[in-house]
Amino acid sequence: MVKKVNVGDIAIGEGRFVLVAGPCVLESLPLALEVASEVKGICDELGLRYIFKSSFDKANRTSIHSFRGPGLEVGLRWLGEVKSTVGVPVLTDIHEPAQAVPVAEVADVLQIPAFLCRQTDLLVSAAKTGKPLNIKKAQFVSPYDMRFVLEKVKEAGNDQVILCERGTTFGYKQLVVDFRSIPIMRSFGCPVMFDATHSVQMPGGLGGASGGDRKFVAPLARAAVSIGIDALFMEVHPNPDEAKSDGPNMIALSDLKGLLAQLIALDDLVKSKLGYVDIEEVLPR
Repeated sequence: MVKKVNVGDIAIGEGRFVLVAGPCVLESLPLALEVASEVKGICDELGLRYIFKSSFDKANRTSIHSFRGPGLEVGLRWLGEVKSTVGVPVLTDIHEPAQAVPVAEVADVLQIPAFLCRQTDLLVSAAKTGKPLNIKKAQFVSPYDMRFVLEKVKEAGNDQVILCERGTTFGYKQLVVDFRSIPIMRSFGCPVMFDATHSVQMPGGLGGASGGDRKFVAPLARAAVSIGIDALFMEVHPNPDEAKSDGPNMIALSDLKGLLAQLIALDDLVKSKLGYVDIEEVLPR
């Protein structure tokens, strides 16, 4: 039985998938407001629940010279503006235990980056805020091992947890999605999110920056929805080729509505006719 995660009046874990979307990093307040407003309008029209996502600090960029974002203080102020002006919940990453409490004062969902999903102190600090958590499965971690990540936050008193699939390392500078991970992680009793844009990332593929191939976002998203997911994560930008982070794997804001319409039709069909592809909770022998 999957336990719903409640983000305000949004229930993740029942009915149609929830969209989590926004630019990879907070580049400016006007851009964040533009993206949040446009995506909310699209979601309202399509009957989709929406959470805005963007990072105040990209602390794991390939190069020390890469743009990281406005930082904690300014970034939280911008996220608060998006939340109050557009009227949507917000999700953002934390990278250090000390960030958990101040970020929880603004953000509705705290996200644990994939590289940090086994950092016990970070997980416990995030869990103790009482806020819902989105924990990304690391590129090097088996979906079965996310059970132990989940146990860490539950031991800290928080069962409002989403687990997120975002691809697995496949040789150098490539990721591949093992779709078995979706029912495996969902069998642990929590909703599962699919990150359709980071799954097409090519880590370090541009030398001092990550590359990606956005043409695969749509087919991977359709595959995940056909299995049955509770939330869909996609990074969007008005002009991805000019984005300051993850541009190659982000999708253009102008392409979002058409793709979401396809995914909603598939999601409704799957859940009304077939249901989730669930498995019994099991650990490998």
